Amino acid sequence: MSFEQIISDLKNKIYKPIYFLSGEEPYFIDLITKYINDNILTEAEKSFNQTVLYGKETEIHTVINSAKRFPMMANHQVIIVKEAQNIKNIDELIHYANAPLKSTLLVINYKYKTLDKRKKLYKSINESGVLYESKKLYDSEVPSWINGYLKNKKRTIDPGAGALLNEYLGNDLSKIANELDKLIITLPDGEFNITSSHIERNIGISKDYNNFELNKALTQKNVLKANRIVNYFSHNPKDNPFTLTISTLYHFYSKVLTYHFIKNKGDKRTVAATLKVNPYFVGDYEKAAKQYNPKKTVDIISLLREYDLKSKGYNNVSTSHGELLKELVYRILH
Repeated sequence: MSFEQIISDLKNKIYKPIYFLSGEEPYFIDLITKYINDNILTEAEKSFNQTVLYGKETEIHTVINSAKRFPMMANHQVIIVKEAQNIKNIDELIHYANAPLKSTLLVINYKYKTLDKRKKLYKSINESGVLYESKKLYDSEVPSWINGYLKNKKRTIDPGAGALLNEYLGNDLSKIANELDKLIITLPDGEFNITSSHIERNIGISKDYNNFELNKALTQKNVLKANRIVNYFSHNPKDNPFTLTISTLYHFYSKVLTYHFIKNKGDKRTVAATLKVNPYFVGDYEKAAKQYNPKKTVDIISLLREYDLKSKGYNNVSTSHGELLKELVYRILH
C-alpha cells in the first residue's frame, strides 16, 4: 500500500491488525505512526489501551503478549513498537501474524531495514495487515516533493530556492520539512511564496555563495564570480564542505554529459525526464553544454574524481581543501 492509501484508510476508520512499516526513509514511517498514535483512541481510552514499546528494551514475546490483550472500555487497543529493527527473533512474530486480533492495531517501526519477502512472516502480514516500505527519494525527486509539501500548506517556492534547500539538506525529508515549517512561520503577512532570500535570512544558507551559484558561474565561465564563491568557501569550510561541492559538481557535469547525447533536445519535457530534473533547470544544462563539449565534460568529470581522491590524502600531503578547490575551478575554467 502507498503512504497516501494508508492514511486515507485510517481517516476512514478502515483499520488493519498489523502495520509493518520498514525502509530507509524514516519520515513516512514517523508520519503514519504519529497519525495512529494521535487519532485512533481518545485521550481517555489511551490510558488503558495504548502502549509504546522500544525494540532495544523489548523481546518479541512481550510484543505478542501485548498484542493479544483485549481492549478495556474501547473498541481498539494500539501497540506501537519503535526501533523494532533491534528486536531479536522478529520472525517469531508469525505466531501472532497468523491469527491477529482485529481489535488490536500493532504498529511495527522497522526503520532502515526491510523484511525478507521470502519469509513466512512477510507473506502472513501481507495477508492480514499492511506492509509498507518507505524508500529514500532520489535527489532529483526532492524538489517535486517540496512543491507538494508546500502545496498542502497553500504555499509555493521558487525553483532556485527549492534546489538550494535540496543541495544543503540532501534528501533527508524530516530536516527539509522542519526547515519548510520554519520558513512558513517567518513569511510576512500576505506572502505565500518562499524565495532564496527567505532561506538566507532564516536558515543561514547564502543565496549568493553556494554550490548552486558556483555551477552557474562555471556554466557562464564567469571567472570573477567563481573565484569569489571559492574564496568564500575556503573561509567558511564548515558551512561549505569540500565533499559536498565535489559531489554537486559531479552530478551536474554527469548530467551535462548525458545532455550532449540526448537526440531530441528540442522537447524540454523529454530532456527534463531524461536528466531527472525540473524543466526549469534544463536551460542550465543547455548553456553548460555549449560551453563544454563532450570531451571537455569528460575531462572535468575526471578532474573531479582526481580532486576527490586528493581531498582524502591520495597524492596530497598538505594542500588544504580550500586550495584544492581553487586549483580545481581554475582547471575547469581554463
